[in-house]
Amino acid sequence: MRADLIIVGAGMVGSALALALREQGLDMLLIDGGPLSVEPFDLAAAYEPRVSALSVASQRILQRLGAWPGVLARRSSPYAEMHVWDGCGTGRIHFSAASVHADTLGHIVENRVVQDALLERLHDSDIGLLANARLERLRRSGDEWLLTLVDGRELRTPLLIAADGANSAVRRLAGCATREWDYLHHAIVTSVRCTAHHQATAWQRFTDDGPLAFLPLGSALDGHWCSIVWSTTPDRAAQLMTLDDDAFRSELGQAFEQRLGEVLQVERRLCIPLRQRHAKRYVEQGLALIGDAAHSIHPLAGQGVNLGFLDAAVLAEVIGQAAGRGERLADERVLSRYERRRMPHNLAMMAAMEGFERLFQADPLPLRWLRNAGLDWVDGLDAAKAAFVRQALGLSGDLPALARA
Repeated sequence: MRADLIIVGAGMVGSALALALREQGLDMLLIDGGPLSVEPFDLAAAYEPRVSALSVASQRILQRLGAWPGVLARRSSPYAEMHVWDGCGTGRIHFSAASVHADTLGHIVENRVVQDALLERLHDSDIGLLANARLERLRRSGDEWLLTLVDGRELRTPLLIAADGANSAVRRLAGCATREWDYLHHAIVTSVRCTAHHQATAWQRFTDDGPLAFLPLGSALDGHWCSIVWSTTPDRAAQLMTLDDDAFRSELGQAFEQRLGEVLQVERRLCIPLRQRHAKRYVEQGLALIGDAAHSIHPLAGQGVNLGFLDAAVLAEVIGQAAGRGERLADERVLSRYERRRMPHNLAMMAAMEGFERLFQADPLPLRWLRNAGLDWVDGLDAAKAAFVRQALGLSGDLPALARA
């Protein structure tokens, strides 16, 4: 089987790219190791532990791809405020959408909700979908890539897009070099119900061991559910994962200073090792990496999927412009335009998150004083906070057309 373009990975970012390219007249194939089915959504079902903090830029992209109504038809939680404080001191800072005359800072949405909304649009399109297709081998064959699947089927394409996540098989099999290191932290993620209403606010406390975030979850009936991301040392994470629900609720409430009252209920927990990873190049002849296949970032500010959606939108724009000029889409010079636009932005965001993470893990007293004084100082600078909010909204820098107002 041959296609003009093959996208490996039908997660949120790969699916978005396929939809963004659907008007280009390409013989396109989107493959994934999963079933690519959309199950009926039960509003009464438990929340999924993995969520994303979708920026306004990501919302615009999903709207233009026709997937946003599918998100709203399930469940999501807009949030307009964010409170951050240092649990080891007195520093605190507050961000508000109103500071930039916006209605929200973003939406907290279960990954499954976003994925299903995108899959619905894919099934309504004429994009080729290949489910339960796991990649086993990859090699160059003339001017094309030859993909061999686990079941023996072979696929050929001049242009291959890796959207298959942080442990990308395409990146590994193609021999793409990366820079990576462990944060020496694990993140525990789950959903919890608290006595107090979350107030459509994202809450984040920096503890001795790492940041703890409570993110509002949406429901027409209940505003007491939050998604938590608790970053801590591997030993502490292992100990927390062994606790029964009652003991875990108690530990969590203490770590969060009972900011939303007692933690009444906790759902299934996941523990995820945190690792920073960045490909040295996003492209080579006939190959481009997007999303987590190109870069994975600390979940400190929930920016990972937003960077991925911008990758997809920019790459689609670059391919569309090149097609309009009659250029060879697989040419490295064409694909490098995507890399030049996205790599600086992604590196800047990764560096900022790394700096925050290191500063709040610092033990020396002068650094503790500096971060507390700095938080309080910046909290009084409306212009500086507004600039940060615009960055979080995804409304600054080199925006692709899909993300513009």
